[in-house]
Order: sequence, then C-alpha cells, then structure tokens
Amino acid sequence: MRPGRLLLIVATILVAGPAPAGAGGSLLAGAGGYCAGVTLSCEDGRTYPLCPIAVSDRGEIVTGHLNLSLRRGTHVRLVPMGVGYRYIGRGVWFEGVRNEVILYFGKYRSLACSMVRE
Repeated sequence: MRPGRLLLIVATILVAGPAPAGAGGSLLAGAGGYCAGVTLSCEDGRTYPLCPIAVSDRGEIVTGHLNLSLRRGTHVRLVPMGVGYRYIGRGVWFEGVRNEVILYFGKYRSLACSMVRE
C-alpha cells in the first residue's frame, strides 16, 4: 500500500472519531458504517444483528445482511408468506410471527429467538 493511501485511511478514521453513544449494541457493517435496526436475541445467549439493505415503503426489511459472527454473515431476503415472515439466505433462514422467531442453521439445528427493534 502506498504511504499516501495509508495516510488517507488513518486521517479518515481519526476524523470519523468513536462510535456514537447510541450505537452500543451495534456491530460494524461490511461497508464500514454502523448496523442498526433489528437484532435476533437467541436462547444460546448470542445476538445476531440484521442490517437492512432495502426497506419497503411500509417499513419492512426486504433484503439485509444477517451477521452470524464478527467476520461471517449472509445476505437474506424476505419471502412472502400468508401469516408471519421468512427471511432466507445461504444455509440459514429464520421465520416467525411478530417478535417470536426460530433461526435455522441448516436442516437439523434451530434456535428460538426474539426479534428486538432498536
């Protein structure tokens, strides 16, 4: 990396400063911004943030990025259902009604979660 480019990156970090006080439970999104919105709080004691990418006119998250760990996540999209909702991604999906959610990791592993809106 060229020294000028490194200096630009360091200056950008210094100007941006620390995270805002309201972003306490938020994780960094892939593009360097903060992820706020919906979090799945599961029975295994972990939380999985859902970072919205596209939101409908009615305020529904149409597509998003589900953060499974600090360096791993997956793109999920809303699938129309009669009652409730379902978001599917590669190897993972979750479905529910209101705030009660079941998060599936493949065919044989599932967790009961609750959806928390920030």
